[in-house]
Amino acid sequence: MYRSHVLVCGGTGCTSSGSERIIAALEHEIQENGLTEEIKVIKTGCFGLCALGPIMIVYPEGAFYSMVKPEDIPEIVSEHLLKGRIVTRLLYQETVKEDTVKSLNHTQFYAKQKRVALKNCGVIDPENINEYIGLNGYMALGKALTEMTSEQVIQVIKDSGLRGRGGGGFPTGTKWSFAAAQPAGQKYVCCNADEGDPGAFMDRSVLEGDPHVVLEAMAIAGYAIGANQGYIYVRAEYPIAVKRLEIAIGQARENGLLGKNILGTGFDFDIELRLGAGAFVCGEETALMTSIEGHRGEPRPRPPFPAVKGLFERPTVLNNVETYANIPQIILNGADWFASMGTEKSKGTKVFALGGKINNTGLVEVPMGTTLREIVEEIGGGIPNGKKFKAAQTGGPSGGCIPASLIDIPVDYDNLISIGSMMGSGGLIVMDEDTCMVDIAKFFLEFTVDESCGKCTPCRIGTKRLLELLDKITKGKGTMEDLDKMEELCYHIKANSLCGLGQSAPNPVLSTLKYFRDEYVAHIVDKKCPAGVCKALLNFTIDPDKCRGCTLCARACPADAISGSVKQPHVIDPAKCLKCGACMEKCKFGAIYKK
Repeated sequence: MYRSHVLVCGGTGCTSSGSERIIAALEHEIQENGLTEEIKVIKTGCFGLCALGPIMIVYPEGAFYSMVKPEDIPEIVSEHLLKGRIVTRLLYQETVKEDTVKSLNHTQFYAKQKRVALKNCGVIDPENINEYIGLNGYMALGKALTEMTSEQVIQVIKDSGLRGRGGGGFPTGTKWSFAAAQPAGQKYVCCNADEGDPGAFMDRSVLEGDPHVVLEAMAIAGYAIGANQGYIYVRAEYPIAVKRLEIAIGQARENGLLGKNILGTGFDFDIELRLGAGAFVCGEETALMTSIEGHRGEPRPRPPFPAVKGLFERPTVLNNVETYANIPQIILNGADWFASMGTEKSKGTKVFALGGKINNTGLVEVPMGTTLREIVEEIGGGIPNGKKFKAAQTGGPSGGCIPASLIDIPVDYDNLISIGSMMGSGGLIVMDEDTCMVDIAKFFLEFTVDESCGKCTPCRIGTKRLLELLDKITKGKGTMEDLDKMEELCYHIKANSLCGLGQSAPNPVLSTLKYFRDEYVAHIVDKKCPAGVCKALLNFTIDPDKCRGCTLCARACPADAISGSVKQPHVIDPAKCLKCGACMEKCKFGAIYKK
């Protein structure tokens, strides 16, 4: 029996910050101090506060150490683990209250969160099936197989109101019932773990921190629809997630929780991994299945829908990671428990990857209907450097930009669609006053053009023409007629593209045109970028009253565009200026500005 457990984040975010070195230093110091029988070091999944990594929590005290460095470890071990004196200077300061340590759940970041899909992330060792079982893992599968019919399982999921968390928001129980209604025979259960939205890392964190929850949920889905084979399509760029899934599948098979005759009930179900090569279009369900089959990942026309004719032309259920992460708790706690959270038409919670111009970058899970203001200002800690909130992008390249005027909107499926955005898989990128909304629309469209599979003309050609118009505007060469052309082209692409990638590609353009049209007009009419982002429209100028002639700017300029004598005001030659901003960064007197 260990007297203390040290949990260290082993997710991708903290790993990239050096958590492996923290673990190695911990184990070394614990051994040096003769504490190996008393202190247990556990590598967990993501805690959520990614901006503070590497993160470690010491229990039973609940001391939350953030931004830990290897050189801090000897002090933590000798003072805290050996002598029982918490090193308060290394704690996340919001958890320090006078001489006591405040629970992490009472901090601003966690207080309004409700963890369902992320329940075990940062709590258990994801590579140890016993820790998952110790927190009621696989009990839902046991309950489904021994106490419920397949029809009852589907009805519970229907009654819960769970909708697909991959972006479409289709009722999960209804999808399962369609597949279950097909004639008996070979059927499949698939998991979409090919999260490709820029800034999104929700599914990755669940796979890294709680892989067994996905395996259990897929087995439950297999029982519900009459399938005996599952596939997890996960991108190869997620090596930690892939490794932990492989370990989890092996452990589940060893314990009789995957494979033949699960729990002695006669139910057979097994799961295989398929690695994706990073094609965004393979997040679309029919393209994903085509890729699993070994073909180029391109979407197929619907109908027939996958529940009727999916993988290998057999009835197939496909949900994303977060959707599956909710299933075991719904089976264990009941439909009413899940339906009690959220809004009338959007039940439960939603995981968001909070990024961009925000203080608390990380992973959050909140009840549906939580306002954007609560997410940005309270959980996210507001905008850095005293800047003003300008917009939030939800749904990635398929979503839209929500302006500051709508910051009090409750975030759920229907509300976001009503204002020209969408939930998507859960990326939420925050933008401040220094963000150019025309440039943002161009950024997302560049991504879509690059990721289009090219199968249908509206997406292949239409998005390219749309990007050309945006590029023209950001270079100061646009006309007011171009705005009308863009809107017409957007609606044509939406109406005629084959799959969801093309149908939703114009959303960032349409939403920015709707809410930030004045910025487009400024680019076209005034030949100015109000946010000072679009290089072609910028001019760097030195204020002679502030310039001290220190020559730092001239030495930093890669184009020799700055001239002037020592201790005399300098000038910038606009013909030579590359508009890189190096001079502005070096100036200590605030004498250089862009306009």
